[in-house]
Amino acid sequence: MTASVPATGADGTLGLGLVGCGAFGAYVLDAVAGLPGLRVTAVADADPVRARTLADAHGSAVCSGPDDLLQRSDVHVVALATPPAGHADLAVAALRAGRHVFCEKPLATTAAEAARVRDEAERSSGVLVVDHVLRYNPLLRMLQRLGPGERGGEGLLDPLRRFAFENDASDEDLGPGHWFWDPEHSGGIFVEHGVHFFDAARALMGSEPETVQAMAVRRDGDGPEDIVVATAAHPGGAVATHTHSFTHAHRCERQLMRLDYGFAEARVTGWIPVHATLTAWTDDAGAARWEALPARSAELLAVPGMPLHGGERVTVTVHRNAGSAAAARGRGVSRSVPHRVDAVIDLGGEAMKPHVYAGSVRAAFADLLRCAVDGGTPVADARSGLAAVAVAEAATRAAATGRTEPVLIPGRGTAPRMPGAGT
Repeated sequence: MTASVPATGADGTLGLGLVGCGAFGAYVLDAVAGLPGLRVTAVADADPVRARTLADAHGSAVCSGPDDLLQRSDVHVVALATPPAGHADLAVAALRAGRHVFCEKPLATTAAEAARVRDEAERSSGVLVVDHVLRYNPLLRMLQRLGPGERGGEGLLDPLRRFAFENDASDEDLGPGHWFWDPEHSGGIFVEHGVHFFDAARALMGSEPETVQAMAVRRDGDGPEDIVVATAAHPGGAVATHTHSFTHAHRCERQLMRLDYGFAEARVTGWIPVHATLTAWTDDAGAARWEALPARSAELLAVPGMPLHGGERVTVTVHRNAGSAAAARGRGVSRSVPHRVDAVIDLGGEAMKPHVYAGSVRAAFADLLRCAVDGGTPVADARSGLAAVAVAEAATRAAATGRTEPVLIPGRGTAPRMPGAGT
């Protein structure tokens, strides 16, 4: 039997129980330290020494395992920081026990398991947030705010036509026996890491992809799959391409996200985005609106729960009459856009990456707490987690079969029509 759980502690705060006391679990507890309305009450790990060390650092109790942790009436929120294969079972158990859940990505290693979590979350009194930190990144949040009006944006940017992400990541700490390389534990690169960017594309494009093509390359021919590429087709002719390579030294890591809006382009650097340059072509009214953005930078970069450090900068330069006033045409759209805009969104550069990363985790927790107390749906909810896993699973299938594969989201209804399938 699970202990009866009051809505909050006696002091009105929510008690946090952590499952998984490795490096990321410790990182999460540091990131949320001092968050109003939350206090660490218990930790659990298969390694009792590791659990005791982290518990002592945060003044919490040590539990023998997840079941023991869920017996505690002072645990209202469960944070899951275990390898991916355990996420679904642990999330379902916590939700059934009436707890709120913060789940490290991916939500599960298969779409079927992720759907099981989604279904439980929709039945449960608990709130579930997936650690899709890009959803809580101030830079990407600002780009969403500048986006199409029909999606709640300000209309300075047209609907996104193409999302391209290149990730040259490090394998320096991923030895041959690391669980990362074992699909039974991680789900593979598309699932373990790609879900961040499948979800980011979904958020920025405002749609779920319908089909995926992909390929995977093995190291030395028969080693682990360490380079993967996927191209996802979104409704309306939009395309998202994702490349992940776990082959570099730490100091040689590099990431670039290119966002093509037709009459504008954004180039975003870092897998935790901290800097972006934008080039746009616009008319007189648009130029005035672009020039007003720096004065609104705090508003545009605001993410509840994400502390800004004060060094963020939005700069805009408008080059008037840089082109002809005659109509310019692209993909069937005709517009007079004589003025070129050069804009920069800077969160402080690479030096501020740790601050932005920790702040995004903190913001995700703040979102969970807000929904737990006041109701509502979190930004990175179970449906978002399921959709990202479903795209990752389709990419994994496509890499194995060499065919275009549909994105199959359990419970969504009929599968998308495949190219060439007729009418």
